[in-house]
Amino acid sequence: MTHWGTNSYIIGDGGACAVIDPGPQDRRHHAALLAALSPGEYISDILVTHRHIDHSGLAYPLAKDTRARLWAFDEPSPQALPAWVKPHLSPNLHNAIDHNFTPDAILQDGQRLVSAHWTLTAHHTPGHLADHICLSLGDWLFTGDHVMAWSSSMIALPYRDMGSYMAGLARLSGQGWQQFLPAHGPLCSEPEKRIFELLTHRRARETQILAALSLQPHRLSDLVTRCYDTTPPYLHKAAAQNILAHLVDLHKKNKYHRFVPIIPTVLFNGPTEFI
Repeated sequence: MTHWGTNSYIIGDGGACAVIDPGPQDRRHHAALLAALSPGEYISDILVTHRHIDHSGLAYPLAKDTRARLWAFDEPSPQALPAWVKPHLSPNLHNAIDHNFTPDAILQDGQRLVSAHWTLTAHHTPGHLADHICLSLGDWLFTGDHVMAWSSSMIALPYRDMGSYMAGLARLSGQGWQQFLPAHGPLCSEPEKRIFELLTHRRARETQILAALSLQPHRLSDLVTRCYDTTPPYLHKAAAQNILAHLVDLHKKNKYHRFVPIIPTVLFNGPTEFI
């Protein structure tokens, strides 16, 4: 689910450089980052877009080697969920969060980090994870997992929120970005078009879920089969988490309240559906 792996970016040209998303704790990845520095360059700052281990895992070892300062947004806390949701959350998604990661400094929304060769601005974009940030360098935006060119983002509870994710996409729209640089997969050279595609996709999925629920009661696996009929089966467990996030968002917006009584007994098979 990470395409070819994590894209780590080195910002700067001579002197102090910043690294965005150092990546997983992998010695080859570590060595590649240090080897990419030109003579006279050093890493002064390490910025993590969100606390998933494929983004933050290398932060401490790299900071120890370079004496760089670690930056991230404030630690995410799980959102309050309806009682019928909690038994069906995936423990693996909880384990993917780097709960041991503590930055040296907390970034604020809109905060600018200024060096002699670069200026980065933080944009809080919760959704994929509550602490997710994007980072802008002029009209280039490093989008982490919020916007990717090859895939939509996974929104899984309780540290994620579908409504916040869509609001974050809308917030990025119309800002004149020239390039999106995601943490996985290729660059996105048509940012505005990609935002429109992702918003349209999520709104269509919401409509699709409501239509499926209006026909008859379903188990979660049935909703996945109906709504993700063209998606490879190995992605169905991830798709189930996105549907669950949509259902909670719809419940918050009072769009399917008449279905709530059937959810605990009919909609879900139980925790064994999830890995």
